[in-house]
Amino acid sequence: MPSHEPLPRFEFAFPGPLRDRLVAAVLSGAKTTTTGLLADYEHQGDPLPQAGERYQVPDSDGHPVAVIELTDVRVLRLADVDRQHAVDEGEGHETLADWRADHETFWHSREMREALGDPGFGVDDDTLVVTQRFRVAESL
Repeated sequence: MPSHEPLPRFEFAFPGPLRDRLVAAVLSGAKTTTTGLLADYEHQGDPLPQAGERYQVPDSDGHPVAVIELTDVRVLRLADVDRQHAVDEGEGHETLADWRADHETFWHSREMREALGDPGFGVDDDTLVVTQRFRVAESL
């Protein structure tokens, strides 16, 4: 049995064009950080990830394409995310304002609000986010 099969999944966004772009950025090495909502972990009942953990990354079709290893995990206020983290997300953001606008669009989307079970969910400077830095341990 390949070593990546028992690993939990680390899904970037929802299946579709955004996930495809993010996974391509992971595979190219352009994306080495990501940001999630603490509220999402709490709503799903998932434990917070820890540095050293490994995950398989699926594409939009659910096929594993890589194994990543987390190297740093922090819980921060949204206002405390720094520019370097935003740039390292590999989505082409040069400013924190652009990064935040894109993330707010995603976090305020119908899909995300449904996933959180909160049709009125919104973020502000004090919203807690989970920032993660990772490396590609294996391309599959």
